Amino acid sequence: MSGADFLVEVGTEELPPKVLCELMENFQALIVAGLGDANLPHGEVQSFASPRRLAVLVSDLELRQEDRVETQKGPPVAIAFDADGKPKKPATAFAAKWGVTLAALSREKTAAGEWLSYTATVAGLSAAELLPAIVEKSLDKLPVPRRMRWGANDAAFVRPVHWLVMLHNDEVVPATVLGIKAGRTTRGHRFHCGKSLTIAAPATYASLLENEGYVVADFARRRARIVSAVGNAADALQGKPVGSDALYDEVTALTEWPVPITGSFDKAFLTLPREVIVATLTNHQRYFPVADDTGALLPAFITLANIESREPDKVRDGNERVVQPRLQDAAFFWKTDRQTPLATRGEALKDVVYQKGLGSLHDKSMRVAALVTLFAKQLGMDGEAATRAAVIGKCDLLTGMVGEFPELQGIMGAYYATDSGEDAAVAQAIGEQYLPRFAGDILPHSRDGKLLAVADKLDTLAGIFVAGKKPSGNRDPFGLRRAALGVVRILEEGQLDLDLSEAIRAAIGQQPATGADLEEVYEALAEFVGERMKSYFLGADPRFSSDSFEAVRLSRWGSLPDFSSRLAAVTSFMTLESAVSLAAANKRTANILRQADAAEEREETRELDTALLADDAERVLYHAMQAAEKDIKPLIDARRYEEALRRLAELRTPVDAFFEDVMVMTDDSAVRNNRLALLAGLRRLFLGIADISRISPVSGD
Repeated sequence: MSGADFLVEVGTEELPPKVLCELMENFQALIVAGLGDANLPHGEVQSFASPRRLAVLVSDLELRQEDRVETQKGPPVAIAFDADGKPKKPATAFAAKWGVTLAALSREKTAAGEWLSYTATVAGLSAAELLPAIVEKSLDKLPVPRRMRWGANDAAFVRPVHWLVMLHNDEVVPATVLGIKAGRTTRGHRFHCGKSLTIAAPATYASLLENEGYVVADFARRRARIVSAVGNAADALQGKPVGSDALYDEVTALTEWPVPITGSFDKAFLTLPREVIVATLTNHQRYFPVADDTGALLPAFITLANIESREPDKVRDGNERVVQPRLQDAAFFWKTDRQTPLATRGEALKDVVYQKGLGSLHDKSMRVAALVTLFAKQLGMDGEAATRAAVIGKCDLLTGMVGEFPELQGIMGAYYATDSGEDAAVAQAIGEQYLPRFAGDILPHSRDGKLLAVADKLDTLAGIFVAGKKPSGNRDPFGLRRAALGVVRILEEGQLDLDLSEAIRAAIGQQPATGADLEEVYEALAEFVGERMKSYFLGADPRFSSDSFEAVRLSRWGSLPDFSSRLAAVTSFMTLESAVSLAAANKRTANILRQADAAEEREETRELDTALLADDAERVLYHAMQAAEKDIKPLIDARRYEEALRRLAELRTPVDAFFEDVMVMTDDSAVRNNRLALLAGLRRLFLGIADISRISPVSGD
């Protein structure tokens, strides 16, 4: 079979810039999945996206499916024929269904009996017949939160669709998708290209748009072009651009033919906090600020016009005129907000609802302050600064600046706290309370900031879970997954030796009464946080496995630095030759004890009586356990878990001998209970570090 390139392009009104990249990636993935389901082999796949289009180019796509052989099962022979072997209605109906004579049918014998069957060659469909449904299904599955309809069309999409291209083997694929008939004409830049462009072949798509349509359709190529242009413009100003990956992505999604324009603003505005200027330029205008080598901002910015203007100075002037009032507003907020000491806004927090059923922002602040005080005591810290930061940390939410720039919450609080005469440690903790704000973000630097950030996130998690609004599926409107992962990162990477399990209970206990079963809430929240822990630890070290994680989690989990040490120790233990035998012994021990408990043979006062150790193997094991327990206790106290497990690995020989020579479940109840007590002691030795019965050793030394 042979193949040819396939191109699909959906032309729309301007697509939402913040989700354009996601739409592009999903469209490609769904097209590829659809081709796979249809058994249409192909070569390389490339995606394209600009403000007015989504497109996928598939190289060397087969022209049609391969023919396939299918065997259809018919009625049982006993039903299909009478006693004389003459065909009955089930047999003739089955043959008629496939348009063949009875002689063309076969018989298949199975364990259940003999059946009629028919083996036929099914001709593969052409790609042209399959592609319309694949494209339509892919567009229907795109992650679009809100779809819209336009005109009298019943079709719905993220934006109105104006044209559709579907070409395979240089021919238009006959199709109507989203109410638009497929063709071979595309459209270039809205202003630079006033004509339709005819695509001769799929492979010429990108070059045609760039050379004649003033559209760089390749998202990655357009982004690289923007990064280079912004960098060059900043060099000309003897500075460096200030911009996140998200800003570059968004500007790329807003332009089809990006042209850099450099502008300036009054240097008097540089007295504003750096974050305010950056937020004004980036979040409001999608401009790139420029900084010098020390990081200090210059009174300049770089913007990307989506047009190659004949009068660039007018474009520059227009952008500068927009920036001026924006910065003036910011300067007004900065001046006005500082006229009111930060802490005096605390009373007004009582009038701001935090979340229905969870009180006001003032209530939340007091809960967080109580948690901070508790956590500081557990850690042996002077938590005065962190507690003060918790009490006044939400006050900046009532300022004009944060009202205009919500993303500056906490950051402005730190500035206003300093301006109000608060201690430097208090101001720093306020500024760090929301960290990390996103995946990969920096963590709080100060111990007070770490403490406040953990307490604030745990209060949020506990409150939303108590209110019965935990995340479901892909929906997480309160950002709880991010909050839980933030807690895990701060405790582990920040080396805060806080018992996370008890901290979760404390946070739940502080919430307003809602009638929720608090123990059920704890179990649900602990599992939720545990999932984030597992994702974090397994991603942190490729040696860590689900088995080793569960082995530690089921034994105990409190302090995350301690958890990390146990996890590393178990991971190392899993490579020992003795681990195989000891893991099996622990599983066997756990099963025996579980079965004994289920049979109600467990005695609350069950204790080991050395006088009842009649067998040599059990006496040897007992003495080996006594020696091991004495050796590992100081190791466990010092969190030298790897050494402790290696010492326990020396129990392999007496443990193996015990299970080889000793009958645990003997008829003598006293001896049986004594041996169960011995096994319970053995299991406790290992459970002091991890539940070794959960692991699957990987190799031997």
